[in-house]
Amino acid sequence: MSSTSAKHRNFVSEPMGIKPVTELAGIGDVLGGRLREAGFDKAYVVLGQFLVLKKDEELFQEWLKETCSANAKHCRDCYTCLKVWCDSFL
Repeated sequence: MSSTSAKHRNFVSEPMGIKPVTELAGIGDVLGGRLREAGFDKAYVVLGQFLVLKKDEELFQEWLKETCSANAKHCRDCYTCLKVWCDSFL
């Protein structure tokens, strides 16, 4: 298993609350701005889309690519972050 970033570890270590979308692993200022423009301003809104897509890795990563032009690594990091968070808190 690959190592995780500090951003990932921080995100999955606590309840989501109203964290901005840029708190998600793989989502920086540029992708975060694109997501905000598309109406996904908070991490919990992206989580909602993740759940609507039934936590399906391929569907979620395709959605993220289409929505904010994320590359494969950013998509994978964000997916993994949300999956681990869900495994811990849902």
